Amino acid sequence: MEKQIIGLVAEKGPLTGSEILESLGADPLLVWRTCRLSKNLLVKRVGTRFLRLDRRVEGLARLSPSILREFLTYCAIGLPGEVSRLENRAKSLASHIHEVSRAKSELAFSVVSALASRFESVFPILEHASFILAGDIVYNMAHDVPRPERSTGKLVKGSDLDLVVVVDRHVPERIVKRLDDAIYQEKYRLLITPHIREEIDYTVKNMDRIRVQLAFDTYKHMVACKIMHEGTLLYGSEELFHEIKMLLKEHGIPEKLRRMEKEAQEFRKSAEQCLLLEEVLQPEEKHAYLFYPAEESEEFE
Repeated sequence: MEKQIIGLVAEKGPLTGSEILESLGADPLLVWRTCRLSKNLLVKRVGTRFLRLDRRVEGLARLSPSILREFLTYCAIGLPGEVSRLENRAKSLASHIHEVSRAKSELAFSVVSALASRFESVFPILEHASFILAGDIVYNMAHDVPRPERSTGKLVKGSDLDLVVVVDRHVPERIVKRLDDAIYQEKYRLLITPHIREEIDYTVKNMDRIRVQLAFDTYKHMVACKIMHEGTLLYGSEELFHEIKMLLKEHGIPEKLRRMEKEAQEFRKSAEQCLLLEEVLQPEEKHAYLFYPAEESEEFE
């Protein structure tokens, strides 16, 4: 396997993990282990690792991207004698990831701004709602690798658009319902439009629900707090957005998440060591969950 990868990289130049897999058709865990353990190959990672919650992990904290996703999409593999070529490929890879993140952020903004404008004639939604963007995009780590959307199975273009809509007490329930329905229609439109094929994961909630979630006492509440903490204001009320951030701070959520992220970093080290030392595993076998991606979708169900 090592000779095959070296020959491939020597012929084609630095490649991503995904490109190597596509050429060899080999087991991804075996390819990852080979690249990591080889003294004749260099692996250059780009981008940022960030906290993700996972029920399968003791302590619930792991890092994103997963080991597999990071290798496939965010790593360039080259030869020790061609460091400059590897660096250039890594820079190109990072530039592409930033461009994908920017494009997805702009799409989210255009969808939300158009949607919100439709409500202005019946209710001043921009004064009483905050549209918060979260997930891969806010870390400039969005990817465009096709994947099946959970509910329909249709292929979408990589990272979804995580959207949290928070309304204050002045928004009538009928307006909340109309807003939820309108976002759902946009979600469906983006999924079925061939040249778009993007997925919106969203939730609409009020401040009462947020105050319950701030207890940080269940897995779902922890996920909700993490998403609100990482989220950036996409559109709407800055005042409401800052109130949410202040409540998170008052309840010690940032510090709790920092501790969890530190635990996640330690877990990543031990997980990689385990996978490098163990026999090659199949997805259903012991410890294989360490390698494969985790879903963090409960906030949007």
